[in-house]
Formats: sequence, C-alpha cells, structure tokens
Amino acid sequence: MSEQHNAAAAGPGAAKPSGYRYVVLAMLILAYTFNFLDRQILGILAKPIKDEFHLTDGQFGLMGGLAFALLYTTLAIPIAWLADRFSRVWIMTAALTLWSGFTALCGFVGGFGQLFLARMGVGIGEAGGVAPAYSLIADYFPKQQRARALAAYAFGIPLGTAAGTLVGGLLAVRYGWRSAFVVVGALGVLLAPLFRLVMRDPPRGGADREAGAPVAPPAPAAPLGEVVRLLAAKPSFWLLALGAASSSVCGYGVAAWLPSFFIRSLGLTLAQTAWYYSGIAFIGGLLGIWLGGAMADRLGAKSKGAYPLTPAVAFVISVPCFLLAMNSGALVGGLGGQAALAVAFVIFLIPTGLNLTWLGPITAAVQHLAPAPMRTTASALFLLINNLLGIAVGVYYFGLVSDLLKPTFGAESLRWAIYTGMGFYLLAALLFLLASRRLARDWVE
Repeated sequence: MSEQHNAAAAGPGAAKPSGYRYVVLAMLILAYTFNFLDRQILGILAKPIKDEFHLTDGQFGLMGGLAFALLYTTLAIPIAWLADRFSRVWIMTAALTLWSGFTALCGFVGGFGQLFLARMGVGIGEAGGVAPAYSLIADYFPKQQRARALAAYAFGIPLGTAAGTLVGGLLAVRYGWRSAFVVVGALGVLLAPLFRLVMRDPPRGGADREAGAPVAPPAPAAPLGEVVRLLAAKPSFWLLALGAASSSVCGYGVAAWLPSFFIRSLGLTLAQTAWYYSGIAFIGGLLGIWLGGAMADRLGAKSKGAYPLTPAVAFVISVPCFLLAMNSGALVGGLGGQAALAVAFVIFLIPTGLNLTWLGPITAAVQHLAPAPMRTTASALFLLINNLLGIAVGVYYFGLVSDLLKPTFGAESLRWAIYTGMGFYLLAALLFLLASRRLARDWVE
C-alpha cells in the first residue's frame, strides 16, 4: 500500500476519538511483548540447550548475540526506508509473522549450526518490528506525551522478558526446551492477523500540528542519504545512540546470563529461576520504565536536557545497587537461604528498574532529532548502533569473559564476568550527560 493511498485510507482512523490511540498503543505493546518474549526466551533455556549441544559460554553467547543481531540490525535500515514510504502496519504484521515462525522453528533444530541459523531468522523478522512502532507512536501522541507513550510501549520489554522466562522455563521443565520455542512462536503467528485487523496508519506528522489546524498533505519521504547527513551533523544523536548502546551491552548481556547466574551461584533449579527472574524483570522493569518516561516528560518541559540526564543519574545509582544485589546472599547469609533470596529479590528490583529508565526519554528525544518523514529511518539508524553493539557484543561479551575467567574462578566465573560489565553503565551515564548539554541545539520541534 503506497504512502498516499495509506494516508487516504487512514483518514477516518486519524479522525477517530483520541481513545483509539490507546488501543493502538495496547496492540503495539502486545506485539513488542512477543518481540522480547521470542528474543529473551533463549536466556532461560541456556542450560538445557548447552547441555544437549555441549556448548561453552562463549559459543552460547555468540548464538544469543551475533546470530540474532547481525541481520536484525542491518536489515532494519532498508525496512525502515520502506516504512517511511509504505504502510507501517503491513510491515509490522509481516515482521510479527516472520519472527514468530522462526521462533517456532527453533524447536525443531538438530544442532548448534541449525539453531544459529534459526535465530538469524528471528532477527530478520524482528528487524521490522520496532522502528515503525516508534514512528506510529509519534504520529498518534503529541510531543508533550511522547516520552510516556514510548515508555508504555517499552513495557513490552519487561513483559516479554518475564513471560519468556516464566513460560519458557516451566515448559522446558515439563515438556523439554523445544516445546517452549514451538508454543510461543505459534502464539505470535496467531496474533498477527488480529494486529492487522485493529491497527490503522495515521497521517505522518499529524500529532505535531496545533489543535484545530488543517491536515496538511503528507510530506514526501526523504532519501536515506539525506537522513544520514542530517543525523551525522548532530552530535547529540551520536551521544544518545552510543550511550544507549553502552547501556545495552550490559542490559542485554545481563538479561541473557542472569538466569544462568541464579542457577550456578544461587543454587536455584530451572523452575525456581523461571519464577524468580520473571518476577524481578516484571516488577522492576515496569516501574523503572514508567518512572523514566514520566520524569522526562515532566522535566523535559522545562529543559530538553532532562531527557538524557534522567537515565544518566539512574545508571550511576544502579551500579552499586546491582553489585549489592549480587552479593546480598553473603551479606545476610545468617538469615537462611530463603530469607537471603528474598532480600536479593527486593534489591535486584532497584537496578533492574533504574537500568531501563532510558527507554522512554531517549527514544522520545531521537524522534525530535528529525522531521516526521524521516522518523522511521532515524529510529532505525539509532537502533542499528544500539543493537549491533548491545546485542551482538553484550551477550557474547559475558559468555566469552566467563570462559576466560573459568580457570581462575571456576563455577563463579560468570559472577565475575558480570562484575566487569558494570563499567558499561557508567560509560552510558557519561555519554548521556554530554548529550544533555547539546540536545536543545539539535532539537526539531
């Protein structure tokens, strides 16, 4: 469907009562939940997969990181180029079907190589899932609400991580790890027709105009080179993208390896880990994401620098909290095993929430670095930097360092690998601090 035809078809949808945009947001959150469910389910299934295929931590990190990220990040650019010109809803529907189908296929692989290729397929599908959603949200919600709307969209991260961990872990215990891939993949394929039925494409930039202003014809989408030149000249874009990438190295890496840490260092079973980590991801993630979006919308009305400054402060606070959580068992060991786990659970909620506060503010700020016809492509370029480093490097980094430290630390090598990764959060805080000083000059109203 062409952009012109799509804009005309979406005209009535754009005129729907404002409550319809919350229906759209709910569907986008649901799709993003499946996006992260299919993406993060690998973490809870690490032990049974490694045991069956005899993999090292480094090999598993390579499969969980590079296999997914390689095509996920590179294909996002041409798909975003299409989404700036054609129906974003159709592109997201096809993407949801594709990544869910490849997730189900992961349950039928016969070895490391086949699973690596299947995860690449998941990445191909998910390449069309996020940047178009950012653009849709920016066209449904006015600028003063975008950080909160994008933060609400990011609820899909803790919801998907929690669901993937819990459902994947419990299915693996009862029916084997292959069943987990098949079940969640099939559910995503079934969701795709409903997504297409409910969603409508609004006019590009419609939420940017003043109330009562006439609807202008959609501006033509800009060539890719023009978008690249625009963003390349804005230091704040690079600081935001590299800051997000630094945080994602640790964020994605820790999310992938914490289930293994709980099993190895805390002595939890696979089923116990599924309940334990899903609770941390769900509660801490939801609270942290919403806090970041709400604070940025409120403080950003006074100073645009608040958008990156809010997560910068959060990262600095989160590092000592995370280290404390990982060692809380030793600190309160006299209380007994269950009491120590309960204390660790509560402390883990703090850094889990703080480390996700960046999602609403930073993605909202990126939407304001380019005009409406360029937003999908600009988001994809941001995601390229963020995910290529965050996913490909992060998941592999912790697995590789764990293997390197194993001769010295034995079964606790993963704990020490995670310790080394905390520096990426501090680097992210520094880059966001620098971005806060420049953002106002690069902002596009």
